[in-house]
Order: sequence, then structure tokens, then C-alpha cells
Amino acid sequence: MAEKKSKNFEQKISEIEKIVSSLEQKNLELEQSLELFEKGTALIRECQKTLLSAEQKISSLNIDIQNESKRDGIA
Repeated sequence: MAEKKSKNFEQKISEIEKIVSSLEQKNLELEQSLELFEKGTALIRECQKTLLSAEQKISSLNIDIQNESKRDGIA
């Protein structure tokens, strides 16, 4: 059996957009709407974690650059 490849950030965002579009159609049964809502919420949480991680990496890189500049007498 093939392993299911994990989706990247952009794929998750695209899937969230499709879910929102489906929910806006208003022609789904309640159970389908709830399932889509749950799936969308889970994807949003995953995207938030990815964004937080990226933000932390950027902050770390900025601190490294500032420290190097101070060390080299540039700042």
C-alpha cells in the first residue's frame, strides 16, 4: 500500500478554499456541512502551526543577522 503524501501549505490553503466554497453553496446536508467544517478547521490549525514555525525561523534568522552585524561592527 502506498504511503499518503502529506500536503504542503499551499495545498492545504487550496483545500480550505474549496471547503469554504462548498459550504457557501448551502445545498449540503447538515452532516456533510459539519464534516467539511471539521476538516476545514483541522486544516486551518495545521496552517497556523506552519505559519508560526516560519515566523519563528524568520525571527531567529533576523537575530542571527543582527548579532553578526554587531560582531562585525556593521550595526
